[in-house]
Amino acid sequence: MTQPAKSNPEKETKVDFERSLNRLEQVVKRLESPDLSLDDAMKLFEEGVKLSRECQKQLEEAEARVEILMKKADGKFVAEPFETEESS
Repeated sequence: MTQPAKSNPEKETKVDFERSLNRLEQVVKRLESPDLSLDDAMKLFEEGVKLSRECQKQLEEAEARVEILMKKADGKFVAEPFETEESS
């Protein structure tokens, strides 16, 4: 008997995030179209808001994991702000 393959939740999250972000980019491009009906624009806007919230949630979860991994030499966990090149 074969056992089901174990899934990798971290990889699945990355795929889901990438898929959601790509779809969000498509939605934004479509919303920028001048020949979009109001009804279609409202549907796309609603989808975009959902996708944006999903992406934000996944980013917050990733940030929380990074904070957990940031461990000081004395063994205590500390949350340190993530600095981008722009904020340096």
